[in-house]
Amino acid sequence: MDLMVYLAGEIHSDWRKEIVDGAEASGLPVEFMAPVTDHPASDDVGVGILGAEENDFWKDHKGALINSVRTRTAIERCDVVVVKFGEKYRQWNAAFDAGYAAALGKQLIVIHPPEFTHALKELDAAAQAVAETPQQVVKILEYVTVKD
Repeated sequence: MDLMVYLAGEIHSDWRKEIVDGAEASGLPVEFMAPVTDHPASDDVGVGILGAEENDFWKDHKGALINSVRTRTAIERCDVVVVKFGEKYRQWNAAFDAGYAAALGKQLIVIHPPEFTHALKELDAAAQAVAETPQQVVKILEYVTVKD
């Protein structure tokens, strides 16, 4: 079973690479999509394409709209959405991505440390799996792509 997996969530660590490398090492039939993980490039995409803004609100708005085209398209095309909540920053965008995926009926895997369990209980309840490490996600992908 080939899967398309969207890797959503925090962009300040190499968790995506750990999952991609683990899937490749296991020879899994999985393709991956992700948001732009270069934070300044993501933030500045709107003004870079559509022109400068004096007000930060409109700068952020332009960027968010263009990023939403990429994010929504990827979530709609994928089979599984993996959303990681990191420890350093609050990822409001990750919560949105998880909610959007759940609303579309996508298979959802959430990754977060144990101390986030209470804060993310509603998202965890919508997910098919809640992991603490990228390696656990690779094991889940191994399990679901096994051919009998």
